[in-house]
Amino acid sequence: MDKPKGSLISYFSRLVTRSGGINLAQGKPGFPPPDALLEILKEKTDNPFFHQYAPGIGNFKLLKLLSENYSEHTPINEDNLLITQGATEAIFLTFFYLDKLIPRPYSVLSIDPDYESYPRLAEILDTPIEYIDFNEDLTVDFTAIEAIVKKKNIKIMFIASPGNPLGKIWSQSEMQQIFSLSEAYDFYIIFDGVYKDIYFDTPPFIPLPGLPSNRLFYIDSFSKMLSITGWRIGYLISSANHIDGIRDIHDYTGLSAPSLLQETIAGYLESYNFGAHYCQWVRKAVRTTYLYMKDSLEQLGFLVPDIGGGYFIWTRLPDRSPYQDAFQFAVELHKQTNLAVVPGENFSKTKTNYIRLNIACGLPVIQEAAAKLQQFMG
Repeated sequence: MDKPKGSLISYFSRLVTRSGGINLAQGKPGFPPPDALLEILKEKTDNPFFHQYAPGIGNFKLLKLLSENYSEHTPINEDNLLITQGATEAIFLTFFYLDKLIPRPYSVLSIDPDYESYPRLAEILDTPIEYIDFNEDLTVDFTAIEAIVKKKNIKIMFIASPGNPLGKIWSQSEMQQIFSLSEAYDFYIIFDGVYKDIYFDTPPFIPLPGLPSNRLFYIDSFSKMLSITGWRIGYLISSANHIDGIRDIHDYTGLSAPSLLQETIAGYLESYNFGAHYCQWVRKAVRTTYLYMKDSLEQLGFLVPDIGGGYFIWTRLPDRSPYQDAFQFAVELHKQTNLAVVPGENFSKTKTNYIRLNIACGLPVIQEAAAKLQQFMG
């Protein structure tokens, strides 16, 4: 069959949504949001004020809570913050802003495999994107990074921790080396932290000590933290001398994130210790499903890396599989078992024998999905 254009995540999600199977293709949680959050939403709904535009920079209470929460990493205030329509808008705004700031020609650097928005935004803005791979143990070759930065005039680097599709967590030492290279070669870092609350053992390093360099743009959202991917409330943290320029663009694109939802999140964070108990529950649930699915896949001959967090397993097809093209594998898997996964080519031009599976589901769903994989693999 001809391969569809656009996102393969969307393609396989549409297929399985229509057929009513198990969707491990899309990165949406199989967990309900906190009960208390939904109760606050009901209370706020009756206030007509919250059904109108929010302040363009964001709900003032939410900005204050974010400032207080992140100040344990570095002193910030609302002059360093912007509330956006999800992390995706924050990534676009930052990239668009930097593209107008940086003299051309320049290139962007990402790690293979990477989240689909990074190369697509580079394509939209007609900017070359270069890649390096992780080592087999998921460490980073900083000599290789330095070489490509110099050779290709890299001016923007994307980093996600934990990553998507590969749940690599960048250590403090690794980020400090990236900061050093950023200073030496004058490139900017767009840091995607949307999965920071979904870790298995060690909390990810939050790189905000790098903020004073004016080269760091830290992006996060509440989508994964509170299992509210449909609410589209994200935020950006950067130095004050950049944030005004990004806010100006936001005024004429996104304008403001939904007022009712911002107010609801602010009320929940204020009353429930910034969602600590709920996040702990989600972390435990995802760690359980990760270990179960990892073991199941390895028994079938899949190669599954040890990762530190995130929603996904990124895995190489077994050598004995008759399908070494992951797109064909995913098509046949859905056709025969009504289970949807994403082919690796959605995240990498070279890793076409990999698939990504969402493990942020209840254990019964993961157990059923593992049984379907076993059935398919014979």
